[in-house]
Amino acid sequence: MIDTHAHVHDRAFDDDRPAMLARARDAGVDAIVTVGCDVEDSRRACEAAERYGLAATIGIHPHEAKDAPAEIAAAFDALRERFGARVVAVGETGLDYHYDHSPRDVQREVLRAQLAYARARDLPLIFHQREAHDDFVAALRAGYDAASQRGIVHCFTGSSEEAAVFTGEFGLALGIGGVVTFKTAQPLRDAVRRAGLDAVVLETDCPYLAPIPYRGKRNEPAFVAETARVVAGVLGVDVATVTARSDANARRILALPVAA
Repeated sequence: MIDTHAHVHDRAFDDDRPAMLARARDAGVDAIVTVGCDVEDSRRACEAAERYGLAATIGIHPHEAKDAPAEIAAAFDALRERFGARVVAVGETGLDYHYDHSPRDVQREVLRAQLAYARARDLPLIFHQREAHDDFVAALRAGYDAASQRGIVHCFTGSSEEAAVFTGEFGLALGIGGVVTFKTAQPLRDAVRRAGLDAVVLETDCPYLAPIPYRGKRNEPAFVAETARVVAGVLGVDVATVTARSDANARRILALPVAA
């Protein structure tokens, strides 16, 4: 299994990171993408990836957009020069109008810059979108080339109609995490059923959003197995089919090597 969106470099794992990663391996997780949220956080993600044999992303989360460097491309290029192939995508980037930790116009400009960077460098993108669907779609229409680019809408919790836009118009995959296991998440399960397995990748977003039966606890990559189990039930297939096909989607989008 592949956890396509984790934050295993987060301080929440400082006391037991090797043990947590060992639990992931024991649970069948053979690849983890640890995701950066600003330049410094992206550096930590890359260092963890290098140390523990993971993949990493470099990005500026919409919450952190207000503190983005003036030269985003230069900052990202420096990280890629240092860490090379460990960097597999740009993100997470996007829009978040729920908290508005950064002004909305600044969020949109920082998203635009990261869309342009990924396009120029032929890198896939990891997107974050919360309560900003219309502006996010507008940004994609202006700056994302569905014919040549690849990406994942991380922590997708939207409607079937939103799923259809992301997968149909833009060819994006839906990152499905622990929320799909929640009792209140029937609309999300309906969206997964409509999108189908070829449009799904699995994630944890750890240390956040632990699935049932771990809800309320610190999330970790090993728990992605619970999400796979629920997705299998939603789609009426076995867990092995879910993991094989979602892993293939992830490897195609992020150009991850096939596990030995």
